[in-house]
Amino acid sequence: MKKANSVDEYIEVHEKWTDALNVLRALINHTELEETLKWSVPTYALHGKNVLSIGAFKNHFGIWFFNGVFLKDEHAKLNNAQEHKTKAMRQWKFMDINEIDKNLVAAYIYEAIENQKAGKEIKPNRSKKETIIPPELNDALKKSKILEMAFQKLTPSKQREYCDHIESAKREPTKLSRLEKIKPLILQGAGLNDKYKNC
Repeated sequence: MKKANSVDEYIEVHEKWTDALNVLRALINHTELEETLKWSVPTYALHGKNVLSIGAFKNHFGIWFFNGVFLKDEHAKLNNAQEHKTKAMRQWKFMDINEIDKNLVAAYIYEAIENQKAGKEIKPNRSKKETIIPPELNDALKKSKILEMAFQKLTPSKQREYCDHIESAKREPTKLSRLEKIKPLILQGAGLNDKYKNC
């Protein structure tokens, strides 16, 4: 399916759910939320902060609340958008246009808007994670000043990639084998997964 360039186009290309999406869109556009297209899906924001979005898939369509974790959800309509991945986002799935209770959906939308105004949101944790260097790598760094300096110049995320790569090996020979393979990459200032990132 081609990428939509506008909300109208997004709704049109999802022919199976066009009418249903228009119902949800009309409910949302009766509010003060600003309609935009982000990540190629209709998204609705308040003063630049994302509040909700609507979307369609093969067998269902739905509404996503970016900070849905704060909604009361007394009618048990919401599910975690991605279990174990998303802390705040909640989704309300529909399998048929007749499942849309306009009054109830509107109530959830207005509650989400009020929550946003009240500043209820989960902010991403940007605190730096401590890098724990495995003993095998630590010994190698102590033995080679050049390797140690190269490792220190890497970004914290690249350092963690190398540490995790060695630590995840179950057997000592595997850890040492991995260590030998990553030494040249560290000296080059490259990250463990750099070659894949440019594919």
